[in-house]
Amino acid sequence: MIDAEMMRALVWAAAGCGFTWFMTSAGSAVVFFFRSERKLMHHIFLGFAAGVMIAASVWSLLNPAIEQAEELGQVGWVPAAGGFLLGVAFLVLLDSLLPHLHAGADEPEGMPSGWKRTTLLVSAVTLHNIPEGMSVGLLFAMAAQNAGAAGDAYLGMAVALAVGIGLQNFPEGAAVSLPLAREGLSRRRAFAMGSLSGIVEPIFGILVVLVSGWIQPFMPWLLSFAAGAMIYVVVEELIPEAHLGEHSNVGTFGVIAGFVIMMVLDVALG
Repeated sequence: MIDAEMMRALVWAAAGCGFTWFMTSAGSAVVFFFRSERKLMHHIFLGFAAGVMIAASVWSLLNPAIEQAEELGQVGWVPAAGGFLLGVAFLVLLDSLLPHLHAGADEPEGMPSGWKRTTLLVSAVTLHNIPEGMSVGLLFAMAAQNAGAAGDAYLGMAVALAVGIGLQNFPEGAAVSLPLAREGLSRRRAFAMGSLSGIVEPIFGILVVLVSGWIQPFMPWLLSFAAGAMIYVVVEELIPEAHLGEHSNVGTFGVIAGFVIMMVLDVALG
């Protein structure tokens, strides 16, 4: 049975993750105005996304995980480090199993499949959106479970994280739809598939809220788990791709900008 606390968390998570999905869709709509994106902007956007995810992992996920673990009488660094490594292992496993293809690559990764190239391109981004949806849902669940100043702090962090992820989802949506258009899809289909790549965020965000009552004692581990999964994406995919080819230094500037903006959002709102 869904009580008032659970309903509040579900509404918040649906709104927050709905915003991040909306931003993915808005970015995907760029395909109606352009056929391709400039490499310079691509490097900036990838770097920006990496900076946002690094800052969010530290301020929005790892720090709250350590604080909550200590409140529960646990050694703070144990769930932080353990959950972080489990998150990395989870993404390594998904990366090795789920068939996907990164933009600009010729050979797909993951298990062999008969999937079309366009489907493989979408699955690569979809894979990365899973930990983002989980992290937003977790923070909104914690905001609903805590009263007073603690609840307000978690709500602020959840809003900041949703805004930060939404900002980096806009260029991410374009980074899906534009390559699909180059592969020969119609602009309408490229937009639809780009938009759908972000639907896993509200799905996983709401799923996490639904099970939050049973997993509350393990919340520090789950927050760190989401952080580890996000950092894996940053190190494995975003930063290397942001520094490919010419003008690689703009990728570095993008990382710095994304990090600072997400840090300010989290500190100001949390």
